[in-house]
This record gives sequence, structure tokens and C-alpha cells, in this order.
Amino acid sequence: MTKEKVGARAKIRAFLEANVGKIVTTQQISEVAGIRDYQRRIRELRNEEGMQIHSYKDSMDLKPSEYVLVSLERLPAIERGISSRLRMEILERNGFTCQLCGRTGGDADPCDPTRKVRLVIDHEIPIEQGGTNDRSNLRVLCTACNQARANIQPPTETAKNLIARIRKQSRSVQKEVYEALRRTFGDQ
Repeated sequence: MTKEKVGARAKIRAFLEANVGKIVTTQQISEVAGIRDYQRRIRELRNEEGMQIHSYKDSMDLKPSEYVLVSLERLPAIERGISSRLRMEILERNGFTCQLCGRTGGDADPCDPTRKVRLVIDHEIPIEQGGTNDRSNLRVLCTACNQARANIQPPTETAKNLIARIRKQSRSVQKEVYEALRRTFGDQ
């Protein structure tokens, strides 16, 4: 009898379901999954399986290293596929050029000159944050810009977005922001 290997996604799913409503840390998830790069598995569980997994981007009560499965109830899965026809249309519309840095496919990767960048189709508003596969939400990015961007919400200045951006900063920067707000608003 052979022992069937359980994948990281299944391990994370079981762990979150066993801890529904409880805050879990990225370290716990990484240990349970047995991999360091667990973020993709979290996105798959959210998008493809409809799990209601919240992070600091969804709840101001959470820190950047925390997640919570708010309910066992599943949401509808998100359609992720972009047809090859639509992909080609977006590439042509954007002149086969990265819309952030201007690189084209085959240019040297700025992070690793031994590699070439590829062009990918990016969602301006990520699927995970309510974006769609509509043409108006799609653009061309090079792999370097797309990787650096990784599910960052466009800079709409909402309180939730600003707080999320502040939380990503060092403690000294967070304290500086706090002091500036305290000077402006006092101890109300």
C-alpha cells in the first residue's frame, strides 16, 4: 500500500478549517504547508475554492503576518482564465510593451540580467480585490513589474488602503505617521 502525498494547498485548507474564526500567522501556515511560498496557495483557496480567508488587506484588525478564515461557507469561485484571443488583443492594444516601465518581451530582466523578461496580462484591480477580466481592467506588464506589483491595490486613497500601506512600513516610519496624526488631531 502506497502512502498518498498530500499537497500544500490541502494542508493549508485543513489547517484553516480546523481554526475557523481564529487568527493564524504566516509562520504557522508555512510550517503546516511545508513550503515557504504559501501565498499562491492562499490565493487559490480564496479564488478557486471560495474560502473566506481575510488578511490585513481585508480587515484592519489583522497584521500583515496574520490570516483568518472567517467562515466555512464558500463564496462563488472567480473565473481566472483570459482567452488567448483576449490576451493577444491586450498585447496589441498596449503595443507589446510593459505599461509601467516600457520594457518589451526579451529585454534583460532588471533583477537578473542573465534572464529575459516576458510580457504578461495584468489586472489593474486584482481579481482578489474585486477586479474583473474586462478589457478596461487589463494591461500588459513585464514579469519584473508584475512580480513587484503582486496584488497591490491601485493607489485609491481610502482609509483602508492607506492603513495597509502604513503597516508595510518599518516601525520608525509607522511611529512618524502616528506622531504626525497625533499632532494634527490630538488625543481625542
